[in-house]
Amino acid sequence: MSLLYLGALLVALAGMVILDRRFGLFFWRSAARAAIVLAGGLLFFLIWDLQGIRFGIFFRGETAFMTGWQWAPNLPLEEPFFLLLLCYLAMNLYGLATRSLSSSKGPSS
Repeated sequence: MSLLYLGALLVALAGMVILDRRFGLFFWRSAARAAIVLAGGLLFFLIWDLQGIRFGIFFRGETAFMTGWQWAPNLPLEEPFFLLLLCYLAMNLYGLATRSLSSSKGPSS
């Protein structure tokens, strides 16, 4: 059993929170809306994964870096954290892009 991958995911998630806080990209712009969007994205991708597992498309790969614990057959403990990281990253990138686009337009003449 190794906590390396889970630890790396948690460090990356902490980095997302720090970037979000520093630049006001997602949760620090509107916490309630952000929580709904993040939960919805996580739920969507968990259902996606479970359906992929059900149809034999997705399976758990063996690696020495994972805990070996599973929420369900072929759904490792680390998967929801990975999906959370992907969703948070996407929303932070969206926040950065919208902020950059609105500031690059400048005042209209």
